[in-house]
Amino acid sequence: MDRRQFIKKTTLAVLGSSVLVGGYTWQVEPLWVEWTKVNMSIRNLPKRLEGKTLIQLSDIHIGPRVDKSYVIRTLQEASAIEPDFVVYTGDFISLVDGKAPYEDLQDILTHLAIGKEGTAAILGNHDYGAAWKEPDMADEIARMLSYSGVTVLRNSTTDFAGLQLIGIDDYWGTNFFPEKAMNLYDPGKPTIVLCHNPDVCDLDVWNGYAGWILSGHTHGGQCRPPFLPAPILPVKNKAYSQGLIPLADGRSLYINRGLGHSIKVRFNVRPEVTLFTLKSI
Repeated sequence: MDRRQFIKKTTLAVLGSSVLVGGYTWQVEPLWVEWTKVNMSIRNLPKRLEGKTLIQLSDIHIGPRVDKSYVIRTLQEASAIEPDFVVYTGDFISLVDGKAPYEDLQDILTHLAIGKEGTAAILGNHDYGAAWKEPDMADEIARMLSYSGVTVLRNSTTDFAGLQLIGIDDYWGTNFFPEKAMNLYDPGKPTIVLCHNPDVCDLDVWNGYAGWILSGHTHGGQCRPPFLPAPILPVKNKAYSQGLIPLADGRSLYINRGLGHSIKVRFNVRPEVTLFTLKSI
């Protein structure tokens, strides 16, 4: 093989590989959901809740970049598990020409996975519209969720079958009052905290809490080189990427990679549904 033939064949091979990788990151991985199973040990968990299931879904981002049929199919699969509890950790929408896609969101809400014991949600930054400063949009999304049977926690708490859930409103939004939420913490109750942006874990607002925090927001970076950290993460603390992260004071942070995406590309960071099994300590 002469030099010209070698260069031609090498170029074709590189181009072919680029097309395959590009197609995978655009058409395959963004729609290839990973169902992650995690044991969740909780203090003061009553015996009747031992072994119960809790599903976390996050960052649906319904809008022009996310296939609605893919989201509906995933929600139906989550429903088929018949979970005891379901939590949604924010970013239900992405704006379309500066407007909320309420019609598409309503279609999604008719297929929501609902927990037998209860379903709760918090809002994310995208639910607050442009520059995260449109509280009327957040209020409307919360109203739609409530009408669909979801308890929306906005610096508030609820009790499902003896399990306390505390929801902190979004860090970047206009209703971020974490002290108000954590002042509701009762250390005698089995508790889980929902908090969209994991950077809140580094604030001095936790009131002695030493349990689980379920977050989203990062999408795991969406693209991660093999054996290397994700180069782009929308958080101050770059250790907050994805999965289970033990914190120094006894808290356990879990960051769900989300179903949707800000742009339709994922590599080595599949979308995720997390299935927790409750265990007593």
